Amino acid sequence: MKGKRLVSILLTLTLAFGMVMQVQASSISETQKKGEELQSQKSAAEAEKKELTNQLNTLITEMDQTASDIEAKQDEIAEKEDELIQAQIDENNQYESMKKRIKYMYENGNTQFIEILLESKSIGDFLNNAEYIAQISEYDRNMLTEFQDTVKLVDKQKTALEDEKAELETLQTELQAKQDKLNTLLEEKADEISDLEVAIGENAAKLKALQEAAAEQARLQQEAVTPVTPTPAPQPPITPTPSGNGKLSNPCPSGWVSSYFGGRDSPGGIGSSNHKGQDFAASSGSPIYAAASGTVTTVSYNSARGNYVVVNHGGGLSTLYQHCSAIYVSAGQSVSCGQNIAAVGTTGISTGPHLHFEVWENSTPVDPRYYL
Repeated sequence: MKGKRLVSILLTLTLAFGMVMQVQASSISETQKKGEELQSQKSAAEAEKKELTNQLNTLITEMDQTASDIEAKQDEIAEKEDELIQAQIDENNQYESMKKRIKYMYENGNTQFIEILLESKSIGDFLNNAEYIAQISEYDRNMLTEFQDTVKLVDKQKTALEDEKAELETLQTELQAKQDKLNTLLEEKADEISDLEVAIGENAAKLKALQEAAAEQARLQQEAVTPVTPTPAPQPPITPTPSGNGKLSNPCPSGWVSSYFGGRDSPGGIGSSNHKGQDFAASSGSPIYAAASGTVTTVSYNSARGNYVVVNHGGGLSTLYQHCSAIYVSAGQSVSCGQNIAAVGTTGISTGPHLHFEVWENSTPVDPRYYL
């Protein structure tokens, strides 16, 4: 009787475990499917983000060309203004000369011209002198007309150039609006990707828990039927990643990491470069904080870094903050960790608003991830 009862209990337990395993297998399958869907959504969002970045780079190139065209048009307008000034001077000179001759003729009457005609020695000479006098008056009128026409022409050309410049400035304004819209879309897409990464992580944790629960149920079922010594499941290899020592705090908590330290494609997709820092994409004007206390050693600008700040933290450690739209500290000033020292911008060589953050140890750029 005892043997039959034990067999009955084992069969009942086996049936119960089997039902539990079926439920867990279904949950695992659904969780795996959800993970695949989330990963697919993330890939699609990353592809859209890449396309938006390409559009932004193309737009920035177009804006640079338009700015160059505006500058060239301004130079042309300046040249036309110089021509107009000279034409107005020439017109005025001719007008003054005519007034002097007319005044002289009015004050002295036509006696001089009559004397010239009376001194003629022949009819031919008389006709030549009369024609000479007429040519002087006609010359004055023609020259004045010519100078007036020149003034009108140059002024018309200047007005046309100013209209072209106004059209270019309108285009530049429209392009700036498009850039702002693309930056907003990029920020929204980055938030979407971040949310998907969180969801993927939570789903992966759930899947792991279900798999561990299923493994535990299988082990218990096996022990209930035939006790065995469990063997630990092999663990997947762990890929080491940089782990910060916490010496430095996040200099741009409102942004997201758009590029890490090391080799990467150059901005605009032209060639590759050794990226000497870590980029934090953020809205223009977002606060930039000192990553640690120290002394500001440099506040400057150059064509590549744009507006930038250097803070010395002592012990051979320094941090650099580049592409700022505004800087709130000066060289020689002491700053504390977390102090707002600048604002995110896109000055210098930049494809959009972001903070390029560098960490130097003994004058050599190092990966910021080891310090954050």
